[in-house]
Parts: sequence; C-alpha cells; structure tokens
Amino acid sequence: MIRNLIHCRALLRATLPSPPLRRYYVPSPLPHQPVPNLSKILSRYLRSLQPLVTEEEMESTQELMQEFLRPRGQAEELERQLQRRAERTDNWLTDWRQQAIYLENHLPLPVHSSPAVILPQREYKDWRGQLRFAAKLISGVLDFKAKVESPEGLPELWRGRNLCQDQYHNFFGSCREPGYKRDRVLLQPRHKAGPHHVTVCRNYQFFQLDVYNSDGTPLTEDQIYQQMVFLREHSYKTDKEPVGVLTTDHRNSWGRAYSSLIRDRLNRESVHSIQQSILTLCLDATALKYSEGLYSSRTAAQMLHGGGSHANSGNRWFDKTLQFVVGEDGTCGLIYDQATADASAVLTMLRHVLEYCSRGPTLVPPRTPLIRLPPPRKLYFSFPPDIKQHIEQAKQNLDILVNDLDICCFTFPDFGKRFPRKHSLRPGAFLQICLQLGYYRLHGDLCATCEVVSMRSFHRGRSDVVRCTSPEILEFVKAADDPSKKAEEKLSLLLRAVKTYQDSTEQVLQGQSVDGALLAMKMLCISSGVALPSILMDTSYAVSTHWKLFTGQVSSPMDCVMCYGPLVPDGYSVCFAPSEDNITVCVSAFDCCQETDAQRLSDFFQVALRDMHALILECRPGEG
Repeated sequence: MIRNLIHCRALLRATLPSPPLRRYYVPSPLPHQPVPNLSKILSRYLRSLQPLVTEEEMESTQELMQEFLRPRGQAEELERQLQRRAERTDNWLTDWRQQAIYLENHLPLPVHSSPAVILPQREYKDWRGQLRFAAKLISGVLDFKAKVESPEGLPELWRGRNLCQDQYHNFFGSCREPGYKRDRVLLQPRHKAGPHHVTVCRNYQFFQLDVYNSDGTPLTEDQIYQQMVFLREHSYKTDKEPVGVLTTDHRNSWGRAYSSLIRDRLNRESVHSIQQSILTLCLDATALKYSEGLYSSRTAAQMLHGGGSHANSGNRWFDKTLQFVVGEDGTCGLIYDQATADASAVLTMLRHVLEYCSRGPTLVPPRTPLIRLPPPRKLYFSFPPDIKQHIEQAKQNLDILVNDLDICCFTFPDFGKRFPRKHSLRPGAFLQICLQLGYYRLHGDLCATCEVVSMRSFHRGRSDVVRCTSPEILEFVKAADDPSKKAEEKLSLLLRAVKTYQDSTEQVLQGQSVDGALLAMKMLCISSGVALPSILMDTSYAVSTHWKLFTGQVSSPMDCVMCYGPLVPDGYSVCFAPSEDNITVCVSAFDCCQETDAQRLSDFFQVALRDMHALILECRPGEG
C-alpha cells in the first residue's frame, strides 16, 4: 500500500506544468556542465536500486530500461533535446532544479525547505550587546557585498579550480514571492542601483533601516547601532499582529493571503520594502531557558522555525533570501532560501562576516552625510478580517509543525576528520558509511539516501545530489555484525563501500549525476507535452527518490552547524560538521512518524562511529 501511495505521488508530481524557462548563453571562463551519457547514467541508476527494491521490481525496471534504450527510441531523442538545451543555455540543470525542487514545492519554507545555520553563542547578555553585535554583523555583510561587487570579485578555489560567483549577485535584494501554483524569485536588475536598506524586525514589527549615506558610502557600525537604538525605542509594544507568520504557511495558502494582503496600498508598499531590502535582520527576544545538554538542539529548532506563534516565528519573513537572527540572550544564526542560495556560497559569506565581526571596534569616525540620516521607517500594515483569519490559520499550522519536529544536535568527542584522513579515507565518505550502518542497525534495512554537493565548479552551477546506497554498502552493513566474519574481511568491505561512495560523488562532481539526468528527462517530456518514460513511472523510481535519509556536510573552518527538516514524513535529515578532533551532528525527524526517532538514530550513529574506529585500529594497530 505504501509503495502504491509513493507511486501515485510520483504520478501527480509528473503532471505539474512548467513555466517558460530562461534561455540564454553567456561565454564564461568556467566550464559548462556537460551533458550526461544516458546509457551510463541508467546503468548506475540500476546499481543504486539493488539495495532498495525487490527482485521482481528490479526485473520489471530492467525490462523497462531495455525498452527505453532501444535504438532510435525515446532515450536517443531525449539525449538530443538535452544536448540542444545545453548548447543554448548557461547551465542545462540549474533552472530546472530551482523550478522543480523549490518553486513548485507547496510545503512551508521553515523546516521543509529553508536550512538554518547556528553560530556560536555570543558573550553579550543584554540588549545593548545584541544591538552592537547586530550593527557589526550588518557592517560585515556590507563589506562582503562590496567585495563581491568589486571588479576583482571574490575569487574562490576548490581543488585548484575557480568556483562560480554568479549566485552572490542574487543574495542581496532578492526575495521569494508566493503564488497559487508556483513561487517566483524577485531579483534586483544588475544594471540598476541596488537597494540601500535592510529590514529589521522586532516584536513582530518591521522597519526599513537605510545603511548607506547619501553619497553611497556605508554607515559605520556606530551609526547603525544608533539607528537600532531608535528602532528599539519605537518597538516596545508586543500586542501586534504577527504578519510575518504568514510566510511560514503552505505556499498555496500564503499565495492566497498574499494576493489579498497586497491589494491594500499601505500593505503593498510595506511588503515591497521588505522584498527589496538587502537582507532581513531579526532581533529576537530571549527564548525559554533550557538545560546545557538541550541547548544546541533547542537553539537549532529556534533558528529553524522561530519557536512557534507565541515565540519568535512572527519575527521572520521567510521569503527573504538572507535572514539573520540575533537574540538578546546571545544566540545567533542565519536562515536562507535555497531557491536562490546554496550552502557552499552561504558558508563562504558567513566566514567573511564572522571574521569581520571578530575584529576589534572600528576607529573610523562617522562621516557627515550630505543629507541628514533619516531614522528607521516603520512599515505599517492594515489587517482586514480575511487577513486576520489567514494569520490565525497560519499560526495553527505552524504550531503543529513546530510541535511535530524532533531535533537532536550533539558533538561527537572521540575523533574528528583527522582520524579517517590518517587512514587515507575521505572524512565525508567515512561518515556517510557509518551513518548507513547506524540506520541499518536501527531499522533493519537501507533506505533511499542522498547527500547534497556543490556544483559551483561549473558555470552557473548550483547543487546536485549523490545517491548514497550501493550493493557494496549493503554487503558491508550486513557483514559488520556477522560473528562469522573476521575483522580483516569487515575492514576490506568497509574500504570497498567507502571507495564506491567516493566514486559516486566524483561522478556527480564531474557533471554525471543520476538524478540530474532523470530530472532532465522528466522536464523535457513535460515541456514537450509527451508521455514520461516508463522508467520514471514505475515503483522502483518512486521508492528510490523517497529520500528517507537527506544528508549534507558543512565543509568550513567555522564553528557552526547546519540543520534542516526531513524531506519526507517518514524520514530523517542529518548534517555533519566535522572538525579536526570532533564531529558536530544535527539529526531531525517528525514525531508523527512512529518509526523514526532522531535521538535513537543519533545514538546508533555514534555507536557505529566508535565501532568502525575500533575496527580500523584492530586491523591496523601500528597506525593508531
């Protein structure tokens, strides 16, 4: 029954119409993403299915594959169409992924789509420290923005290759706009002057704060601080309607409320000010106190969704691409919209901003502007009965979501990425195999698992996913607890599993993604009005894209952790942030599913890490 339900959901998704896509081709010093070879891609697709489907389902899929790949068949025609698209667009995959995965997804942005980055707690403990740090943070973002927009840009290298800078230009002044059927992204035209203000929200009240002088120079930290003091003095009331909570609702519900909200001229002007601002800064009230052991998990939840309608969730505008959160108790972090920004670029920006914030107080005296600085402008809203009803419904839906999220953050202290590197294993691959072992021990099987990777080595590249399951991983997890297997044999199977995963990752990084190619086939058929290939309609495809384990890795020298919600109701999300000597991990699940438990998966994962550490040292005692 479950498989039939998954199959039906896949059929429904396949019928979604597609908006016209942007078509242009710009010369670039970076390579363009290559067109995958469908025959080779589908061979790898079949291998990824083996641990997930029954023998009967596998045989059926193989028959469908043979029919699809027959000479002069549908595969050859789709490959030709994809080649033509690649020749006349900057990146054949990026716009499709943005459309299919983000803009046509009707689930709420908090938890389901927008990741949160939790930064180390700051040392201040009062509102003055909060505003001082917020002013410094804004100055750091403006400094990063100036570097990105300078002629030299902000060069980034990965494995000796330049990374695409394109999405940095869309960070600032961009916003998502809800729609009935799909969302769209509002971008600032590059040939026009950019926005000069940020949006600050406190106690559910929104303000427009100019951060540039009349001559175009940025305000100093002290000037921004003084502006925020004024803002604070004019936002004491806590009885305001939490209009921001509308942005937490299902996208089609928010789309209906949005259309009604902006009919009023006052509301429309306030919404447009938020949409066109450089970023949103949320000045949060102190959250509820928790024990030290629960602090990281509760802070992650607070950053991810704001804590609910009676906490800080109304102090947000989730449609904004960049939304910084600075709490009065020293908590701070960032929520970002993946329709416009990816983790790789966001972490680069955060690293620059935090390095800026770590400097001492700036001694630059404030310049006397040609025109006197206006105080922050409060953004007013009117709330007719239908909008109040939408707000109440959004509050109820949000509180259900907040109470349903099960999140567990912890730091594994035994070792970090230094240990696998010492044994010639890539840390990310080693952690992924240990996670697969922990999941297998907990649930008794493997599941569809993906890990997000950056594709910014290609022109206008964004992100893609690696399929993590393989026959080699299944063989290893079965052998790991088999008493008849010797330690050397288990280690050999572990090394094979790690190598298989590393090879799969490399193939995706070279532009040969299984899921990118499958998405391309689907989108080409939909845009042409032809039937989808049978291989995209069978049970195996539905099962293998029902990502029960959605994983990612923070590869950054910063002390931070990223968190996000599961992609499916009966799944998990897991994000690793390995440092040299420990590993910070954030696991989430939904309480509504009796089969999943974030704390238990965390425990099983830690046991798997210790077991694999012991196995390697047992077989290689001289290398400990």
